[in-house]
Amino acid sequence: MAGTNSTQKSARDMVLSLGLILLVAGVIWLFIPHDDSEPDLRRVDYRVDLLTARRAASYAVAAPEGLPEAWKPTSVRYRGEDFESWHLGYRAPDGEYVAVEQSTEKPVAFIEDATQGAEKTGTTQQIDGRTWTRYEGDHYDALVHEDPEGSTTVVTGTASFDQLTRMAEALRTESAD
Repeated sequence: MAGTNSTQKSARDMVLSLGLILLVAGVIWLFIPHDDSEPDLRRVDYRVDLLTARRAASYAVAAPEGLPEAWKPTSVRYRGEDFESWHLGYRAPDGEYVAVEQSTEKPVAFIEDATQGAEKTGTTQQIDGRTWTRYEGDHYDALVHEDPEGSTTVVTGTASFDQLTRMAEALRTESAD
């Protein structure tokens, strides 16, 4: 019978220890600040990068013009050594992500990478006299234009096709100055 009392005491001590640990963890959690809001993304100025890319690339580098202030540019890069790849990322007014990607890489590989594996739908649309093909994927959807001169332009992201179309409509290859 002595063993039963010892077992009961051990079980009671374990339950009390667990309760104390949970109490301490709860108090710590209460005093740690929690901010569940989305981070404020920094707006980038991509004008210098755009001018550099337009001078260096063998194709007409595209960037949007005339988008409302609510469209926030968040990332930019040009890599001449990587198939002359141009990237310009935006946060759309609804909080979704939209990117303009251009490259001279073989279209199949470039589109696969830029769209994160989206599949060609066969649906096309005309935007400013150019044919764009829709791609749909688990992560990103996209509009793709393959230029006969050897470059491919992809407007991709988590945004709706309406937002992707809006970005594609705003693309210009030369400044309107």
